[in-house]
Amino acid sequence: MEVASLGFPRIGRQRELKFAQERYWRGESTQAELIEVAKELRSTHWKWQAEAGVNLLPVGDFAYYDQVLTLSATLNCIPERHRDERETLSGTIGLDTLFRVARGRAPTGKDSSAAEMTKYFNTNYHYIVPELTENQEFNIAYEQIFNEVSEAQTLGYQAKPVLLGPVTYLYLAKGVGSDFNKLSLLPQLLIAYKQILQRFSDQGVEWVQLDEPVLALELDSEWQEAISFSYKALQTVEVKVLLASYYGTIAHHQSLVSALPVAGIHLDLVTAPEQLPLFAANLKADQILSLGLINGRNVWAADIDLIGERIAATVNDLRGRIWLAPSCSLLHTPVDLDVETKLAPDLKQQLAFAKQKLTELAQLQTLLSSPNDIKSEVIVANCIARRSTRDAATDQQVVGRVAALTHHDYARETDFVNRQQIQQAKYQLPLLPITTIGSFPQTPAIRGLRNRWRKNEITEDFYNEQLQQVTKDTIERQLKLGIDVLVHGEAERNDMVEYFGEQLQGFGFTEFGWVQSYGSRCVKPPLIYGDVSRPNGMTLDWATFAQGLTDKPVKGMLTGPVTILHWSFAREDISREQIATQIGLAIRDEVVDLQNAGIGIIQIDEPAFREGLPLKKSDWAEYLNWAVDAFKLSAAGVENETQIHTHMCYSEFNETIAAIAAMDADVITIETSRSRMELLTAFEDFEYPNEIGPGVYDIHTPNTPTVDEMVVLVEKAARKIPVRQLWVNPDCGLKTRTWDEVEPALKNLVQAAKVLRRRLG
Repeated sequence: MEVASLGFPRIGRQRELKFAQERYWRGESTQAELIEVAKELRSTHWKWQAEAGVNLLPVGDFAYYDQVLTLSATLNCIPERHRDERETLSGTIGLDTLFRVARGRAPTGKDSSAAEMTKYFNTNYHYIVPELTENQEFNIAYEQIFNEVSEAQTLGYQAKPVLLGPVTYLYLAKGVGSDFNKLSLLPQLLIAYKQILQRFSDQGVEWVQLDEPVLALELDSEWQEAISFSYKALQTVEVKVLLASYYGTIAHHQSLVSALPVAGIHLDLVTAPEQLPLFAANLKADQILSLGLINGRNVWAADIDLIGERIAATVNDLRGRIWLAPSCSLLHTPVDLDVETKLAPDLKQQLAFAKQKLTELAQLQTLLSSPNDIKSEVIVANCIARRSTRDAATDQQVVGRVAALTHHDYARETDFVNRQQIQQAKYQLPLLPITTIGSFPQTPAIRGLRNRWRKNEITEDFYNEQLQQVTKDTIERQLKLGIDVLVHGEAERNDMVEYFGEQLQGFGFTEFGWVQSYGSRCVKPPLIYGDVSRPNGMTLDWATFAQGLTDKPVKGMLTGPVTILHWSFAREDISREQIATQIGLAIRDEVVDLQNAGIGIIQIDEPAFREGLPLKKSDWAEYLNWAVDAFKLSAAGVENETQIHTHMCYSEFNETIAAIAAMDADVITIETSRSRMELLTAFEDFEYPNEIGPGVYDIHTPNTPTVDEMVVLVEKAARKIPVRQLWVNPDCGLKTRTWDEVEPALKNLVQAAKVLRRRLG
């Protein structure tokens, strides 16, 4: 019985990788310095895992931007537009090319658009979508993973390379240039995978982990056959393959998976503990079974004793063929709880970050090896059994309020058609109204100001006075640009979820609980440990201050209940539906107060709406019903003339468009620029009833879009959606950009809208 690791966070417990990346991108350090930081992080993380008893250390879980992009480079699947002439001639790829793919910019004279980015299954991690052509060739062109295997071996470790499996890689990719079946590329792709596995074998590698989370989906027969075909083809290489799947049960594919010629199978037993007996009973005599027992996507301490009881019989039956592992890669959890010095002790003892989760596995191994001797010493208290950090009186009030809800609380007073007429009469907005998504640049001065305020180095009055000046400047810049519906810029907010969590009951916060979202972008999810309520107004002061600076409408900016839920580490003792309803009520109170304070346009962002979808379509209806209801609950308390906006990003809309329409937001803004409006295919067969702003400016790249580029995108949108329903806006908030990047881009956006008004009006 061994302790195993499927992957470890790469950012470092103090976000060392993020800061090294950004220094390099700004030209403040060399590539060699960036690589040295990465090497130090890998060494530290391998050391921690080895100290926890992990013998086969995952290699390949590290990426300078995204592991899917790293694999694309390894396979030579980098779009030609991002390669320089030397790379085109040599057939090799360098690190700067990966950054060009992810962030935009390209060699002189080439298309500088970044590759499409979207959510990785049902997580908040974003991957760079591989672009494949009908005649795609695959060959090894990037050496990072092989170099890291050698690096681990030099340090004395046994390396277990980790790669996305061939079928999942094709599933996540997009075909470009022509309409073709991606699976037609599988035979050629498998040749490259064999070459990669052979390279590992030549390096002395015994085990390779191939991740196929696609197995958690409801695959049709063609994709099922692709799995079988792939692993039969790969068995010719002399390495042992651990087939890993996670994020859901794969019991529906049990006969397929159990028949595969692989040396081991990993199961996610956190999301689907019921699948263990089925696979254990069908395990081949020479296979190992990796048990994903510790939650790789949440931070609450595991109940080691309970887990041990549940798997004891299986461990006894399969002696010597069991690995104890997290449910999935620990990429989705913060790095190290030890650096948290300000958490309340009774909350901290309920938590386990990535490093501590490995300790939990070691404790579980000890418990299962000697249950009678050390049982009382290794039990880790289950967080959901503790209520010492909660306010019982508040909890009771929240539960009672939820119980009193009726269907009237979830519906606007009248339908959208009538609301639209009332709102048009009030706001008198032009054709193709221009707005932004909410945030404006968080400059070093703003971040420094907030840091000094948090350290009590400046008074709250001085802090607020400075932020008022920033807000005033933001409003004046928008007025000068000619934007129709303004935002206050959110200078007071550190994060779109954390800011609200800090003002709600039932939330806790860490100092260093950072998790990678994409590239150098990290988020610090709050902890939802109790019932949620809003004791006081959260945004009223800033919204009314900004609205007092102009006669133009200024949007009130809120984060929606589903996104707050999904982008937090939520308690596990009640359902996610119950938590979303509690948050929905808290946001509803804020929405009504904003309206009563004179804020007539209110945006309730739900970028994580699709993220919560179960992987199996047969389970979608239940989730969509309560997610839609949570949003409607938050928005339905206002008058007809109050215009409700929402925002979604990096979501495939085709299969959820009816649910999105059911949310009944007056205006929805969505990410569409990276896909060149491809995401709007959902609107070809579904007549979306409300107004929509398809993003025309990709804010995740420093590139400045031209007027012509944005005109083309809106014209493409107008072929699918009536122009009277269209808005013009960026893809997402502008928090991560600089003013030098933002103002030229928005100037072009406004000019594009003016051109289109003349052309389409």
